[in-house]
Amino acid sequence: MKNVGLISLGCSKNLVDSENILGLLSKDHFNVVSKYEDADIIIINTCGFIESSKKESIDTIFDVLKYGKKVVVTGCLVERYYHELRKEMPEVDLFIPIRDYYRFNQLLATICDDLKDKESGVTDEYRIVSTGDFSAYLKIGEGCSNRCSYCAIPIIRGDFVSRDPSHIIEEANKLASVGYKELVVLQQDTTKYGVDFENPEINIVYILKELLKIKSLEYIRLLYLYPDEITDELIDLIANEHKLTPYFDIPIQHSEDKILESMNRRGNKEYLRSLFKKIREKCPKAILRTTVMVGFPGETEEDFNNLINFIKEIEFDHLGCFAYSREENTPAFNFPDQIDEDVKKERVDKLMKAQQNISYRRNKEHIGEVMEGLVVGRDHDYYCLRSYWNAPDDVDGKILFTSKEPLKLGEKVKVKITSAFVYDLLGELF
Repeated sequence: MKNVGLISLGCSKNLVDSENILGLLSKDHFNVVSKYEDADIIIINTCGFIESSKKESIDTIFDVLKYGKKVVVTGCLVERYYHELRKEMPEVDLFIPIRDYYRFNQLLATICDDLKDKESGVTDEYRIVSTGDFSAYLKIGEGCSNRCSYCAIPIIRGDFVSRDPSHIIEEANKLASVGYKELVVLQQDTTKYGVDFENPEINIVYILKELLKIKSLEYIRLLYLYPDEITDELIDLIANEHKLTPYFDIPIQHSEDKILESMNRRGNKEYLRSLFKKIREKCPKAILRTTVMVGFPGETEEDFNNLINFIKEIEFDHLGCFAYSREENTPAFNFPDQIDEDVKKERVDKLMKAQQNISYRRNKEHIGEVMEGLVVGRDHDYYCLRSYWNAPDDVDGKILFTSKEPLKLGEKVKVKITSAFVYDLLGELF
């Protein structure tokens, strides 16, 4: 029996691919190990989205090569730079781009003589969930068709393709049947689900309603919503269904109309303002998370200051800020008025300082509130709670709480919030 180790880099969507790869190999009697030293083969599922993620992927490859094991590199970086990587890294035993996932074992057999199944490819049929025994991601599609001018995802993953609804529901039922209590529905743009189907009634609301029929599920959460695709029907459904976490993860990228237009983003500042107002009116407990980008070509100091003012106006509960990364083969790569890297960094720092004040103020409003959720970990003398307030992708802060009685991971509990910090909340078992 061969030992295989897998390193998954990048986003949660990439993690699901890693889980499917592990499932395929386990089906062929590979033994999954967690230490490099114990592995015969090490697989690195890379990210190739922006410069920092590409650097992390390359650094990881070189780090793993030191162990003298057979090394397989796959994922987004390979899909994007397959020929360059093969030329520059001959030490790597095998590169498998995403487009060849359908013949994963066939390619793996070229470096693994005793592979029994040489025909199977990566599917969700044998997936091994790596996020514990109570919470799992549920991917509902692949690719993206939004064509934002800065983004390489369509280059890497292709146009948006919705997953067959029957397969989604089947997997959700399978996960629930073995004890999973929380499903996190995700895709690059979950609100676009069904756009490629002839039947307009098969959309994200349809999928959520089907998931709500699974009685043993406690929580269902959506990640990555495109602003102008969020319908009143979707907001109302989330507001009225207890199992649907009132957590709205809506990357806006910017607030200024001219920057949004240059980014090829749909909607404008006034639309965004009215959308967030509507969400909070219909769903008073809504948690708003967003992502913004600074230093996009042509962003003036005035544009940047207006973005900060918009953030102060909306008061997002959680916010991530990234400096624009100039990616080849994207339209924005050749835009004039590129911003100096030092200016980008200064703007990130300034914006995040403003957000810290907002987060602290918003967090203090939760003091005295009793939050329901799942025990997801232990941090020294504290347990960790995941409620409607924080997502499982380690982007948001933690809810730490004390308990006089021992608790099990995945246990559903109520916690009274007693203290608030810039990013974290502190409480006690209620």
